[in-house]
Amino acid sequence: MENVTASEGPSGTLMYRVERPVFNEGYVDSELLHRKKRTPKSCRRRITEHLRCSSEKAKSVALGFFPILTWLPSYPLKEYLFGDIVSGISTGVMQLPQGLAYAMLAAVPPVFGLYSSFYPVLLYTFFGTSRHISIGTFAVISLMIGGVAVREVPDSMFAVNGTNASQVVDFDARDARRVEVVVALTTLVGIIQFVLGLLRFGFLAIYLTEPLVRGFTTAAAVHVSVSQLKYLLGVPTARFNGPLSVVYSIEAVFRNIASTNVVTLIIGLVCTVFLYIIKDLNERFKKKLPIPIPGEIIVVIVSTGISYGMLMSENYGVDVVGKIPTGLLPPKIPDFSVFPNLLADAITISVVGFSIAISLAKIFALKHGYSVDGNQELMALGLCNFMSSFFHTFVVTASMSRSLVQESTGGHTEIAGLLASLLVLLVVVAIGFVFQPLPTTVLAAIIMVNLLGMFKQMKDIPVLWRTSKIELAIWLVSFFASVLLGLDYGLVVSMGFAILTVIYRTQCPKNALLGQIPDTGLYFDVDEYEEAEECSGIKIFQSNTSIYFANSDLYVSALKAKTGIDPAQLLTSRKSQLQYAKRGNGESKTINHGSSLKKHAVVLLDVELGVTHEVVNGLQKQMHVYSNGQTTENHIESESEDDFFLQRLTPIHSIILDFTPVNFIDSVGAKTIKSVIKEYATVDVKVVLAGCSRILLSDLRTLQFFCEPVTSDLVFPTIHDAVLHCKHRKDLPICPDIH
Repeated sequence: MENVTASEGPSGTLMYRVERPVFNEGYVDSELLHRKKRTPKSCRRRITEHLRCSSEKAKSVALGFFPILTWLPSYPLKEYLFGDIVSGISTGVMQLPQGLAYAMLAAVPPVFGLYSSFYPVLLYTFFGTSRHISIGTFAVISLMIGGVAVREVPDSMFAVNGTNASQVVDFDARDARRVEVVVALTTLVGIIQFVLGLLRFGFLAIYLTEPLVRGFTTAAAVHVSVSQLKYLLGVPTARFNGPLSVVYSIEAVFRNIASTNVVTLIIGLVCTVFLYIIKDLNERFKKKLPIPIPGEIIVVIVSTGISYGMLMSENYGVDVVGKIPTGLLPPKIPDFSVFPNLLADAITISVVGFSIAISLAKIFALKHGYSVDGNQELMALGLCNFMSSFFHTFVVTASMSRSLVQESTGGHTEIAGLLASLLVLLVVVAIGFVFQPLPTTVLAAIIMVNLLGMFKQMKDIPVLWRTSKIELAIWLVSFFASVLLGLDYGLVVSMGFAILTVIYRTQCPKNALLGQIPDTGLYFDVDEYEEAEECSGIKIFQSNTSIYFANSDLYVSALKAKTGIDPAQLLTSRKSQLQYAKRGNGESKTINHGSSLKKHAVVLLDVELGVTHEVVNGLQKQMHVYSNGQTTENHIESESEDDFFLQRLTPIHSIILDFTPVNFIDSVGAKTIKSVIKEYATVDVKVVLAGCSRILLSDLRTLQFFCEPVTSDLVFPTIHDAVLHCKHRKDLPICPDIH
């Protein structure tokens, strides 16, 4: 039946020879393929098997829930320990100042940033599947948390005199209430993430496409930078939240620019320049340096010492961190009463936090040759946030800058993260009070320099302009929507726009007519490739989209436009020709009454050339006429006019629809294709399908597509099968040339 051989040709080229009959789907399904016999499992049996307990299943569940058990027993001390220690110290030294700084973004006292740099990191060591990401505070998430805290607990709630909140505010009471709200938000985020992980919703991150995330994080960098201007300049302004908050914040800073604290500004600029230089040196000489230069901790220690020695807070009015309690606070149950107000924000923060973490985890897993489980990562983050919230932390996720340091300094496992958290614990328990004189402008400088990596994402714009205009649009919409509307509304708008681009792709696909590469079974776009030649009398139409209710009409319109064949127009033309010829014949009879010769005016429409010819044919003139798809020779005038004019109005006898790009089809799409087949049959043009996947064929059978007059014999496994079938049909001569 089929002879397939592979051999080398004269030039050493591997030759591929196939000799087989032309297959259609009716033959393939009935003779060539036979389904395996399977006994479907009942719902009760599936549930029983899923709930059945065994030692192997218990072990698998335990290892899945505690990934540390998969690598800790075989941990190679000699190979990994030194690298993990160096990496842990480097990451911990970086985590200390970032924890203090990002707490300001979260609108809570700095010490809570240290708590958030200890508890979640410790927990992630046991539950996380990534071995290289650094869990802890992160600028984008901290800013989103701070926006919620400021909205729920504004300064006006704690005005001492009850009217003038901008001048006299009970900051201690305000901060205490904001901590309660932030802790409750963290609890809710943890619950949402854990539940989503249990429900296997780890795929959620795929809806945050990379251009969307990069545009969003770049917009977040703008928000963070603007929010730090008041600390860098020492300008007392309120914190704004919601749409146009960036504009309001900049306007407030410039309105109060005259009250800039010069000493604060000088300290901030010096620290910013120093940190930028250190960051540049670390980047340039990262291959030569054993560990990165810890610029942030150097700045924190030096500036704290200078501030303490010169009494900058008392003598120059420089804002400092203030009281940092020594030791850990006792656990406390969160305030559940604020949950309803925080639900929408918690969902947004949950998705963004997970998306950032899983993106970094996949990057490092791919680089080092291991796998990460998205669902387990979601549960791990949920547990870290939920359990830590009882110890006064705020929402955490993976940090890009710290993760790069942890990996580049020789970190092999999350033992490095564990050591980093212990270093933070040491500072909190023993020497936290040392950082009380630290100027807040130093923390602002640390934050702004760490945002440079996010601002470099602006380079995506020219790259996307050259590669994908649609992804560029997603990036820009995500950026501008998040900058102008705020991070929460901006994320919703950008996700909605990203989904609309998917719909747009199905609404505006690329349509093509395919032609055969000579002496092959390959078919390509005739407009793109010179070698592609259209088959005589056959049009092969391809549209790179699935067919469903939203684009089925567009598919039909594109088919008619590309092939140049519209059955409705052809039938209308045929009717008008018949009427015109009847009028002409009547006039001829009147003028030449009794004459032995008759003349008929025949109008032939040449669809390919787009012109109309009028031909006068005499008695007994032989013509090749297309009557209902059959060739009739020696046609004479004695035949009826209706038969005489049932001529083929187009030289195209077959249309092949290439369904190779079609992934799915719904009931509307199936009905549309069926109506297309019937419509073209009225003008004697046969429509067949080619390249349908087995899943698509199954869907078509479910939709009852194969019933008269459409049968499975109209479906072919390849385009070449369909072309050979159409050529095998009795070739009908085209309309005679008119000279």
